[in-house]
Amino acid sequence: QVQLVESGGGLVQPGGSLRLSCAASGTIFSSNVMGWYRQAPEKERELAATFTTAGTTNYADSVKGRFTISRDNAKNTVYLQMNSLKPEDTAVYYCHVHWFVAGNQINYWGQGTQVTVSS
Repeated sequence: QVQLVESGGGLVQPGGSLRLSCAASGTIFSSNVMGWYRQAPEKERELAATFTTAGTTNYADSVKGRFTISRDNAKNTVYLQMNSLKPEDTAVYYCHVHWFVAGNQINYWGQGTQVTVSS
């Protein structure tokens, strides 16, 4: 079993910064994709950013240039540095990891951490 534990959410003013962390434990396939998704009230969950073990990153257009994803493979930890935060970034942010086994995608989610951007 895999557990993802997030930290770093909170309340921040517009223009401010936050750094989210997610530590994964358990049996994790060596080739995987770790990332962050977010879900705002009454909206569907959407991708924010992902980072593969090979070093490839992917960002939603809405966060490009403001958010930076990084990871420490030795620690199975992924981070999300969020700068120039806007009220529309307010959401529950979920850590996610997935890999493929025999063509099947294996997914794990964290419990989520609230990010609120408000003055």
